[in-house]
Order: sequence, then structure tokens, then C-alpha cells
Amino acid sequence: MATVARMLDHGAGGTRARVLSPGEAVPYGAQPVLLAETTVYGAKQVEQLLQRWGALPKPWLVLISDAPARPVPDARYLVRALGGRLAGVARVPYLPVLRAVADPDEALEHKSVLTAAERLRRTMEGN
Repeated sequence: MATVARMLDHGAGGTRARVLSPGEAVPYGAQPVLLAETTVYGAKQVEQLLQRWGALPKPWLVLISDAPARPVPDARYLVRALGGRLAGVARVPYLPVLRAVADPDEALEHKSVLTAAERLRRTMEGN
């Protein structure tokens, strides 16, 4: 979670992207982003959260690959079904280096993570 926040913040010191604590209000004018693994459990958690979403702006969903394979069909189907409740869906590929780093700063020293971060930002900015 912290690594994706750092990927989206792009060196802005937490002013472009930050992780909110449970129950913390979404700041006015902010684009909410939900993070989930590409599992059925992750998709079900997103579904449950969106059922209680309320009047907030539609969130982006960032799917983080938990394995070097496509998500299972049930997870893909559920994410597609939720598409109308989302501003968009972006994907972070499986990055084995994330299993071996101690913190987000160390992760961003790796070319594969920097490349994934750039793609993620471009996707969410619509470029």
C-alpha cells in the first residue's frame, strides 16, 4: 500500500497521494483510490466497500498483481461488473522485487518499479 502511494505521489512529499487511516474523511477535491490484490477476496472486499461508498466521488481501483499470472476468472468478472461504480481501473503488474525490499523508498530504486509507477500515473491521468 505504501509503495503504491509513493508511486502515485511521484516525489511530491505526500502532497499528491497519501494513505488515509480507517474512518478518515477523503479531503475535498481529492480523487479517491482503492487498492486491491487481483484475487477473488480482493475483488469481494472492493465490492463490499463500494456498497457503502455513498456520495463520495467515484474512486479509481488499482489492482496489484499478487502472482505472475492473470487473475482468476471470478475476480476478473467481479471487477468488470463493478466498473460502473469506478472512475477507472489501473493495474500494477507482479513485481518480484517488492517481496525483497524493506520500504517504499528502496522499492523505487528498482527500474521495474519505476516503470510500473510511470505507467500507473499515465493510466490514471488519462495519457
